[in-house]
Amino acid sequence: MGPWRRNAAALIVAALGTLGGSAASAQSCAPTAHRVGDGETIFTIAEAKYGDPEKWTLIYYANEVALTASVFQVKPGDMLIIPCEAATQAADATPLQTDVANAELKLLTGSNYEPFTDLDWPGQGMLTELVNAAMEETPDPVSYSITWENDWGKHFPELNAKTFDMGFPWYKPPCDQMPDSERCVNYHFSDPLAEVLMLLFVKDGSDFTFERDEDIFGKTICRPDGFLSFDLDTPERQWLSTGKVTLVRGDDEPACFRKLQNGDVDAVSLNVFLGAQVIKEMGLQGQVVPLDRPVSSLGMHMIISKRHWRGTTFLYRFNAGLAKLKESDRYNEIVSKHLGIFWDRMNVN
Repeated sequence: MGPWRRNAAALIVAALGTLGGSAASAQSCAPTAHRVGDGETIFTIAEAKYGDPEKWTLIYYANEVALTASVFQVKPGDMLIIPCEAATQAADATPLQTDVANAELKLLTGSNYEPFTDLDWPGQGMLTELVNAAMEETPDPVSYSITWENDWGKHFPELNAKTFDMGFPWYKPPCDQMPDSERCVNYHFSDPLAEVLMLLFVKDGSDFTFERDEDIFGKTICRPDGFLSFDLDTPERQWLSTGKVTLVRGDDEPACFRKLQNGDVDAVSLNVFLGAQVIKEMGLQGQVVPLDRPVSSLGMHMIISKRHWRGTTFLYRFNAGLAKLKESDRYNEIVSKHLGIFWDRMNVN
């Protein structure tokens, strides 16, 4: 059992509260380098650096390329960047945008997806703030607007009708391997705004381990209706199409966790943040924990219809701004800040 699993019951499902004094009391600092020692994991390093193993996501996103390639594992001698905990600057609560009628570029997103996009989250969410920052960095910036449609099912029809130009955030299938996927056929994707880890959540004390792909063979996994499953059935995996893994759908996230509690499935698969929130909301602390190894890492993107006559122009402009943002310290500051806010909220009683 990994360090995160041992601490999850006490930490990951703490009651969601206010920020308290964390944002106000944080001090300016510069990222530091850390050489991994014997027996260390990103969980133990997070506990040593931040006093909380749950804040491993700060380390993950600061070292995303290396940790994704190593399947989330570190070894002695590896060098990691340790970002500041919850950067000091306040989230941008008043994004630089204009009204929809006069905007040259109309963007569409939705709420209730914290910490990524949420009207009640500081700065309206991490990805919203990243989009605003990227738009500031675009060559020859244009006026733009962000419209909030909280019924996510309406987004694709609105984008297909070109009522809005671009939408975020959406997962991208591996289009080079799955060119017939509906999203690959119909949409262009930006470079990733950020990556999110998909984890397996199991009953505490379960003998279900996930150290290698073969460990999941024969298992039954639940994801809610409407959640994509392409990461479970990529050409190199084919877990679903060959019957190696059984996918069960729940009406919503709590329904999947009820199936887990009733013994109907072996695990629930959600992204790290959504899983943590639902466990907390259902009072399953001490009963459900995440496995250390992620199932996948999925990029969240801006999308635009392939039928949009200015699609490549708009996408080029946004990608250029995003690339410039990622070359600066501002990108990591925004990401670290929002992740710090998320885990601070999770850990306030």
